Amino acid sequence: MKNPILMLALLSTLGLAACDRSPTVVTVPTPVAVPGPAGPAGPSGGTGATGATGDVGSTGNTGYTGSTGATGATGKPGEGTTVIVMPAASGPAR
Repeated sequence: MKNPILMLALLSTLGLAACDRSPTVVTVPTPVAVPGPAGPAGPSGGTGATGATGDVGSTGNTGYTGSTGATGATGKPGEGTTVIVMPAASGPAR
């Protein structure tokens, strides 16, 4: 019983070793923009004064709620009618 298992292991090892490996993918780096030198310094030693923050605008009015429509009349029950409710389909078994 050991010989067939040994032969199967040997053949599977040779079969896996003979497989062609996927080719190596070489990615070429893309050029990266390098920032230039800083501009002239401002009066306080920085690159210029930052402007003031603007005011927040006013909020608009809230809209009105629409009216609710009239409720319809209740239907009468059917005579001799059978209602069959199907259960939801289940997903695949895991």
